[in-house]
Amino acid sequence: MVSIRELDPSASPLDYYGAELRRRREAAGLKQAQLGDIIYCTGSLIGQIETTRRVPTRDFSERVDAALGTDGEFGRLVGLVLRSQLPTWFQAYAEMEARATFISTYQAQLVYGLLQTEAYARAVLATGLPSNLDDLVAARMERQRILDKDQPPMTWVVLDEAALYRPIGGREVMRQQLVHLLSLREHRWTRLQVLPFSAGEHASLIGSFTAMRFDSDPDIVYSEDLISGHMTANPDTVKEAALRYAHLQAAALSVEESAALITRVMEERYGHEPGPDQRAVA
Repeated sequence: MVSIRELDPSASPLDYYGAELRRRREAAGLKQAQLGDIIYCTGSLIGQIETTRRVPTRDFSERVDAALGTDGEFGRLVGLVLRSQLPTWFQAYAEMEARATFISTYQAQLVYGLLQTEAYARAVLATGLPSNLDDLVAARMERQRILDKDQPPMTWVVLDEAALYRPIGGREVMRQQLVHLLSLREHRWTRLQVLPFSAGEHASLIGSFTAMRFDSDPDIVYSEDLISGHMTANPDTVKEAALRYAHLQAAALSVEESAALITRVMEERYGHEPGPDQRAVA
């Protein structure tokens, strides 16, 4: 049995979640094992989450809400909990991203985080050798929920062609990632253009960047280095980023041409070919 320890609900979103789960469970007259039986998990998992030794998932939270009749409380809390698992330097960006009304991004190496499949995201995040990989993957998937809001941000992505060829996670992971990119054509508020190799030198050879607009706050430009990320609302930087992005869009393939290229790469490079580990061979 997991030993009971006192939590300080004000210490972190995870501590608050654990303390509230314990309070609500006890108020319902349920032991950990009993609640576990109701939501199809172990009592040990309930205890680990109540004592902050495990991070809850959205699915877990929604099942708890249904079992305890908490009117979506844990479903609302889990978003804060998962965001708190992001690197400290990234949390401020994630908060701004969730409030943005327009996101425009150029990605030179990888598929944009909001468009990644879970398997692709796992392969990318694993390169940092984190001890909490599952939590980071869950946090990235949680970020993507902004695209499914009633009023999602308009999201315009210019993706370098190189990202289509880099076999992140192996052949099948890449194939499913490209399938997902193609499915975005059905999403009214998301547009994807590919910047082809044939564009040669372009306006952002220095690397990736993201610009965000808001209903009432100043525009922001975000970029990353090896260790952390940087946001600025400096008007000159915002103006320069907008100019460079306009040039990138002009040099990129149209949305329709981009979809055709993605389809061709998916079929030619990541088709279902036999292989011992399903990884592309260089």
